[in-house]
Amino acid sequence: MKPIDRPQRPFFGSGPTAKRPGWSLSALEGAMLGRSHRDSVAKARINDVIVRSRKLLGIPDDYRLGILPASDTGAFEAAMWSMLGARGTDLLAWESFGKEWVTDATKQLKLKDVRTHGADYGALPDLGAVDFARDVVFTWNGTTSGVRVPDGTWIADDREGLTLCDATSAVFAMDLPWSKLDVATWSWQKVLGGEAQHGMLALSPRAVARLESYQPSWPLPKIFRLTKGGKLIEGIFKGETINTPSMLAVEDALDGLTWAEQVGGLKGLIARSEANLEAIAGWVEETAWVDFLAADPATRSCTSICLKIADLTVASFTDEDQQKFVKDMASLLAKEKVAFDIAGYRDAPPGLRIWGGATVDVEDMRALLPWLTWAFTEIRSRVDVDAS
Repeated sequence: MKPIDRPQRPFFGSGPTAKRPGWSLSALEGAMLGRSHRDSVAKARINDVIVRSRKLLGIPDDYRLGILPASDTGAFEAAMWSMLGARGTDLLAWESFGKEWVTDATKQLKLKDVRTHGADYGALPDLGAVDFARDVVFTWNGTTSGVRVPDGTWIADDREGLTLCDATSAVFAMDLPWSKLDVATWSWQKVLGGEAQHGMLALSPRAVARLESYQPSWPLPKIFRLTKGGKLIEGIFKGETINTPSMLAVEDALDGLTWAEQVGGLKGLIARSEANLEAIAGWVEETAWVDFLAADPATRSCTSICLKIADLTVASFTDEDQQKFVKDMASLLAKEKVAFDIAGYRDAPPGLRIWGGATVDVEDMRALLPWLTWAFTEIRSRVDVDAS
């Protein structure tokens, strides 16, 4: 039967993600609209995002933290374009965005000394095979596969190369070992539910040293330039952005940070995300037709939670028919206004992708789960009718 209880906020898509509980447009009334971002007051608001993010995340004082254009993609590509090529590179790819960084390194930058460590969706590469005498490029959390690295113990403390980590769906939901990460990037539209188009870039002293000692052989677009005359452009890390930021998005980011501070800071955010994963894990354990895409519990993401259809009949369909089955489920749930945008990523195996980041209330997650079974049963019955 159709469930009675409904999620109060049916926003389970993986990006842009749900706004924080209680959010409304009134949260943005203080935005400095119509003002230059170079004005001292506006610049102070931009820099406040940097200062408060650093404090909330526990980023070391000797790391630089700045705001770059073009979301996480822009921030991470700025790092790749500016730093890679100084030594050999190991690339880890087990989902769509990791594979994009492989493409950037091999097809766009055309790096000559590259090793790729890959794995299928749902698994991790052999982390023990990574050579930390080389630069290492990886995602902390596979946003399209629901697979995260369990910790940073595999990253060498005495590494010679740099570690470049795309951490966009991990930051604010997972405890990152900053001393292991020379470069880390993320976007505003993930765990805190901010508005899009702005990326954050954290640099260790070792990364800064690379920037100031290495000149890549390829030209750098203006929005990727982090140095001038062989020295780091310090203003980027003090609120002087490379291009014009949206002051409306800045105000929204500050609102998200205020909420994060109110719910217990990083520990509170992590607890909220893990509670959502725990709710789904309990339901999966009791539900025969569904399973996690990530087989190892230690690698299951608490933000982009990816599920596959375990029902034997549906699992025997072609990928195309499975994709249609999932899309039909997602469309039915959207029509009922109980879940929006939860079909798996277009390049991923057929399945559901449910955002469990900190802005999602666990009560809404629990209310969603019976609806998933209802939608599965409805679409599955149509398949049986068609077959007959």
